[in-house]
Amino acid sequence: MSVRVDINGLNKSFESVEALKNINLEISPNELFGFIGPDGAGKTTLFRLITSLLLPNSGTIYVDDLNCEIDFKKVRNITGYMPGRFSLYYDLTVEENLDFYASIFKTSLKENYHLIKDIYEQIEPFKKRKAGALSGGMKQKLALSCALIHKPKLLILDEPTTGVDAVSRREFWELLKKMQKTGITILVSTPYMDEASLCDRVTLMQKGEVLAVDKPENIVNDYHGDLWQVSSNNMNKLVTDMTGLDKQIKQVFRFGETVHCTTKGIEKSMVTEIIELGLKKSDHDNIRIDRAQPQIEDCFLSLMVDNN
Repeated sequence: MSVRVDINGLNKSFESVEALKNINLEISPNELFGFIGPDGAGKTTLFRLITSLLLPNSGTIYVDDLNCEIDFKKVRNITGYMPGRFSLYYDLTVEENLDFYASIFKTSLKENYHLIKDIYEQIEPFKKRKAGALSGGMKQKLALSCALIHKPKLLILDEPTTGVDAVSRREFWELLKKMQKTGITILVSTPYMDEASLCDRVTLMQKGEVLAVDKPENIVNDYHGDLWQVSSNNMNKLVTDMTGLDKQIKQVFRFGETVHCTTKGIEKSMVTEIIELGLKKSDHDNIRIDRAQPQIEDCFLSLMVDNN
C-alpha cells in the first residue's frame, strides 16, 4: 500500500545559505511526483529531510501519520532511497550488495526476488561482478534494486538518470511506471526538463523555492505570452545579438538548434520586423522566425523571471 507525503512550512539553512524556503507540498498516495530544477534548487536537501538524514530549521514532514523527525525509524523502514551519487560498496559484487541491503531490513534476495525481478534480471548475468566495475546504467539498476529489496511504500530517487545514456534513461522511466502500478508512491528529482512530462505532477524549483506545482500539461497550458523560435546563419552570436534588441522582446535563450524569445500582445509581422531589422545590422542572414509551442523549459524560465 502506498503512502501520502505532506510537507508544511519547511525551511532549511546552511549557515547564511537558505537551501529551502517555506516549502508546502501535498503528494498523494501512488503518485509519481517529480521535482524539477537545476543544481542548487534544493531537491537533494528536501529528499534528505524526508529521509531524516538532515533536520529542518522549521516546518514538518509527514509520511502518512508518521512525523519524519520524530518517527524517523518507522519512516526509514517503509522508504527506499536512491541518492544522486552511487553509494553502494564498490568492492562487493552485485549479489553481495543486494544481500547486504536485504539483511539490514531482515529480509533476503530470495524472499523478495519478485519485487525486483524486472530490474534485477537485466544485471543478474553480472551478479559476480564487483559494483565498481559496472557501467553507469548497470550501477543505476543495482542501486534501484537495493532501494526496493525491502518492499518500501515510498521510493525516493535523487536524479537517477543523471550521467546515463538516452536509452538507459528511457528504460529507467519505463521501470518506474511499472513500479508505480504495484502501489508505491514515487518521488523523483531531475534536472532534465523533458522528463517532467513523464510524471503525474511536478513541482518546479529554483533557489530553494517552489515556482509551480501542477500536472505538466497544465503548467504548459498556463504559459503567458507569445513564444517565437528564431534561427540565422550565425547561431553562435544570435542570443547575444537578440538580447536587448528591443524592449518588446522579453526573454531570449538558446533552445536546441534555435533561439526562443517571448513577446506579449504584438503581431507576427511586428515581431518579424523588429528582429530582422536588428539582426541584419549585426550581419545576420537567412533569418527565420516562427511561432513555437511552449515546453516545460520555457515555462520554467518564464516563472523564474516572474519570481525574480
